Amino acid sequence: MLRTAAAYAWRIIAVGVVVHVTFSVLGQFHRIAVAVFLGLVITAVLRPVVGLLARFLPRPLAVATALIGGIVLVLGVLALVGETAADQRSGLEKEFVAGIDRIERQLEDPPFRFPPDAFDDLQSRIGRLLSSHRSTLISTALSGASRLVEVLTVLALALFCAVFFTHSGDRQWRWVCAQLPEGARRRFTVGGRAAWRTFTGYTHGILLVAATNAVLVGIALFALGVPLAMPLALLEFLAAFIPLIGSPIALAVAAVVALASKGPFIALVVVALIVVIGQIEGHLLHPLVMSWAVRLHPVVVALAVVGGAVAAGVIGAVVAVPLVAVVWAVYQALKAPAADPPQAADPPQAADPP
Repeated sequence: MLRTAAAYAWRIIAVGVVVHVTFSVLGQFHRIAVAVFLGLVITAVLRPVVGLLARFLPRPLAVATALIGGIVLVLGVLALVGETAADQRSGLEKEFVAGIDRIERQLEDPPFRFPPDAFDDLQSRIGRLLSSHRSTLISTALSGASRLVEVLTVLALALFCAVFFTHSGDRQWRWVCAQLPEGARRRFTVGGRAAWRTFTGYTHGILLVAATNAVLVGIALFALGVPLAMPLALLEFLAAFIPLIGSPIALAVAAVVALASKGPFIALVVVALIVVIGQIEGHLLHPLVMSWAVRLHPVVVALAVVGGAVAAGVIGAVVAVPLVAVVWAVYQALKAPAADPPQAADPPQAADPP
């Protein structure tokens, strides 16, 4: 028993050291690292489409068609969400004002019995706080504008990387392998194939899970009459990329919107929806969709998400689980009995050649 516990302990410590060192290195070049990561995600999503189009079109044209089509699809969804929010703006203001007044009246009644002037005093304090920190708010807004430029730069670099990864990733990988000593090429090839297979499996799986969650949340919020159902569904889609904690946070935002616009009963229904979506995601979607690609215990996933968030914020929480999954897949592949070396070592293409 002690020997088994020691064996698992040093493995956990080794994984923790690898994650810490990786995030420390990536932290020094985080913009480049995020751009490359997003480029790999885009490659994993578009590579099957490019492989299908390449049967009828030259490969450069297939890459361009898939990439432009993906950009148009994303921009179309964002435009639809923005238009929906803009159309509901006038009605939302009235609903939120009426909802806040209703909440204040309920808090003034039993069993809470807040004094009526408590909320007026709170509003005046918030106003004084905003006026006293006006310069800080302005500087924060300006820094947000500079952050927007950084985000656009990272996205442009990610698209640039994705174009070359998708078009000629096999040749790039073979060139990397050719620079290694002869004895290390086979192990590097096996590890690279396992890493890319796990990464693509995780990417496809998390996209499917996020899309399913977003559809379920959107339908439920629309049926309940909660405003901003489509933007909240998009928020749920994005939050699902942070396993375990992303969906509850997004649905908590939806519950606040429901409380302000529809009252406490609908908000409680949305809170119940958090539990239902969590059960569906944890006991149905993840086991069915992702177990074949990512075999990690929920405790490992939770520790990876928290550790990534502590090390690198939201980006770290998103990257941590696929990183740990890839490290574990490479370890498992290299630990397996030696097999005949493959003919070509070419992720991000060889795992499922078009």
